[in-house]
Amino acid sequence: MKETKKPKYNMWQNTGFMIRTAWQTRRSVLWMCLLIAVVSAGLTAAQMLISPAILNKVESAAPLGELVGTIALFSGVLLVLSGLKTYLDENSVWGRVAVRLVILRKLAGKIAGTAYPNTLDTEFIRAENQSLDACSRNSASTEQIWTTWADILTNVLGFLVYLGLLSGLNPVLACLVAATTAVGFFVNKYINEWGYRHREEERAYLTKMGYVKGVDTRRSAAKDIRIFGLRQWLDDVWFGALGLYRAFVERREKVYLWTSVVDLLLTLLRNGIAYVYLIHLTLTEGMSASEFLLYFSTVSGFTAWITGILEKFTQLHKESLELSMIREFLDWPEPFRFDEGEPLPKDMTIGYEIRLENVSFRYPKAEKDTLTNIDLTIRPGEKLAIVGLNGAGKTTLVKLVCGFLDPTEGRVLLNGQDIRTYNRRDYYALFSAVFQDFSMLEASVAENVAQTLDDIDEGKVWDCLDKAGLTEKVHSLPHGLETKLGREVYEDGVELSGGQTQRLMLARALYKDGPILTLDEPTAALDPIAENDIYQKYSEMTKGKTSLFISHRLASTRFCDRILFLEGGIIAEEGTHESLMARGGGYAKLFDVQSQYYKEGAAHHGE
Repeated sequence: MKETKKPKYNMWQNTGFMIRTAWQTRRSVLWMCLLIAVVSAGLTAAQMLISPAILNKVESAAPLGELVGTIALFSGVLLVLSGLKTYLDENSVWGRVAVRLVILRKLAGKIAGTAYPNTLDTEFIRAENQSLDACSRNSASTEQIWTTWADILTNVLGFLVYLGLLSGLNPVLACLVAATTAVGFFVNKYINEWGYRHREEERAYLTKMGYVKGVDTRRSAAKDIRIFGLRQWLDDVWFGALGLYRAFVERREKVYLWTSVVDLLLTLLRNGIAYVYLIHLTLTEGMSASEFLLYFSTVSGFTAWITGILEKFTQLHKESLELSMIREFLDWPEPFRFDEGEPLPKDMTIGYEIRLENVSFRYPKAEKDTLTNIDLTIRPGEKLAIVGLNGAGKTTLVKLVCGFLDPTEGRVLLNGQDIRTYNRRDYYALFSAVFQDFSMLEASVAENVAQTLDDIDEGKVWDCLDKAGLTEKVHSLPHGLETKLGREVYEDGVELSGGQTQRLMLARALYKDGPILTLDEPTAALDPIAENDIYQKYSEMTKGKTSLFISHRLASTRFCDRILFLEGGIIAEEGTHESLMARGGGYAKLFDVQSQYYKEGAAHHGE
């Protein structure tokens, strides 16, 4: 697995990003971080000083009251600082969580608002999953960085205090400790970058495991898993990926082991030299027991502060790599213009003409074009049917018209202007659509139709449900429009059949009331009677609108003004149903084949 590029943002830039985020949302996080550092450093210093101070009183034969007073003073200080630290630790959590949730909302906004081509990019999907994982728990870098910085500041404050004590003893000793610390930091920094350099390999394993887990626990897959006996196969795939991931973790930890080795060697070097020097002073210059204990504790504490700074900066560097990954995902380039594009107000009184000018499209890494040299004009108010066999390019053509994809070659024009110049969200607002793949929320019927929580026009909802042929079903539900759909959130939720769900999606499209109605196989899940009911209402549903009707069933398209017959990525034929039948080409032949099945079915039913 090849190593990946260096992170876009460094440790200080990522720290600045977190500080700006906290300043805009929860400033208390910053003050808490500083207070925790001051209190923690003071608590450690007090713990270090108490024994030498008491021993000094004993050596100097101080009165009992003075000795007890010293003990009481230090005990009181320790009690207050310990209590204050516990309070700050407990109450700083909420602000840190709030900041993490702000970043999580930014990620959600990026995911929900990104251009459609990004959702097809495996690299984007991997970065998305990794970024979400980095915000999904309290130990994630987006929250843990505040603890790390509090620890760094604690260690720095302690370092400065102890440095002052050691400098009075021997400046060379302080310089020696500082030099070994710098060496250790840069060595450990390089070692700990291994995980970031190999993050793509880790992503691949985690993505595969996450996908299998998602399939294994998805209710929609339960029937297939049981009928086809997929459990063992899914287990094999899962444990295979887990074995590869375990091997990866073992390699990573072996590399990280060298961090501990370097720390150990540097600690032995620092402590060994310091201890030898203190023993020398004790034997040659008659250092008192309290002084020896003070400096002995100072050297040990100074070494701990240096080691702490080293470890925490190494930890900060690891967290920075994860934060950089999140920020790089948020910076992921958008192929479409959104807010920076020209505004396009929705105006039902304007006729919208869409023209495809010499349009070709090829999916990334595909060997050939899905669509080639398409020239098409969709006139305002026209009812257009797009038909053809599976793989002919019908859905891709619709995605180009709707602006989900940009052509590989050519242009898509709205009233003569390239749609790439517009705010793409404004362009999407022109369309009401029912796609083959759709999303239904665990919410009420009314909310699913209106796609909002507030200001729902119930009269309009009922009208759209009636046009979609779902009125009778909704009236039969326990709470009518307020009935919750789905059972993952609500225990009393209702599950609709495939055909009923498709009708609900049609009602949702009608409620949006866009000037262009796009229906991609809207009757695929309906029985023939229900399908015919939709056809009878089609003229009413599309009144005053431009409509695109995509189907592989040719009998469903006769009510359209014009029919496009796609074959091999091109518009092979176009015209009305009658003209295409009279032509006797591919459309007529396919229609005859399909109608033969209807005739045979009718004959069999008559028998």
